[in-house]
Amino acid sequence: MNPKKLQALYSLKWNPFTPDVPIEALWVSARVELFCSRLEYQVREGGFALITGEPGTGKSVALRLLAHRLAQIPEQSVGVLTRPQSRMADFYRELGALFGLNLAPHNRWGGFKGLRERWRAHLEQTLYRPVLLVDEAQEMQPQVLAELRLLASTDFDSRSLLTVVLCGDSRLLGQLKTEELLPIASRIRARLLLDGATTKELVDLLKHASERAGNPHLMTPELMITMAEHSAGLPRVLMQMAHDLLLAGAERERDHLDEKLYLEVFSQPRETRSRTRPQLRP
Repeated sequence: MNPKKLQALYSLKWNPFTPDVPIEALWVSARVELFCSRLEYQVREGGFALITGEPGTGKSVALRLLAHRLAQIPEQSVGVLTRPQSRMADFYRELGALFGLNLAPHNRWGGFKGLRERWRAHLEQTLYRPVLLVDEAQEMQPQVLAELRLLASTDFDSRSLLTVVLCGDSRLLGQLKTEELLPIASRIRARLLLDGATTKELVDLLKHASERAGNPHLMTPELMITMAEHSAGLPRVLMQMAHDLLLAGAERERDHLDEKLYLEVFSQPRETRSRTRPQLRP
């Protein structure tokens, strides 16, 4: 369906259930709010932070919110690593691009020295450590993660030059338990574990999404509870269900979304039992 027609039908400023909603439309849980507040303080001290959770629990949304919050700090420098799976040479090349340095991949020492000097100068001018955000950090090679730890600290490991936020699923937790990466695990100062949302949190998410999009009465309260209870605690599943329901409601020209529509769209037809015919004897 045409997005403009959909928005006009339900008096919406945007589709509230798609991933690319405006930043002000993102719902902030108490856990995420506490983590973001902690990181706003940690940029003065540096070090590592960790966001973990299974797929669909809202890790990338939390990272997006954090990036926005940190960008509001005057003169704060925030870089987002877009290719966590890169080998060492491309890792240095991307860091150079993020922080305004033209690094030669074959000159690893020059890149190491140049980045640290750039971060040190930024710290002295602003009193804030630059921030590096890494989504899908479980894809990073152990050697690259270990190199990042060395890059981020100086003065015999007594001073951090960088704030690093690693975001990944349970594979990242397993990697941090290995002998090679235990030095990073021991330096993690703030943690956000997204282990599934409660029914109340998911209902609050639907309310927030609808209100910010301009129609607080888009869904009935009973429907929101039903959807929250059937989304396995995963915000991504909930929003996908809501998106499908919104499109179905528009196709049927319903003025709002309710449980009756939910049953029409998501209830499975009963399995028909096959009847076997009696065998005929010759």
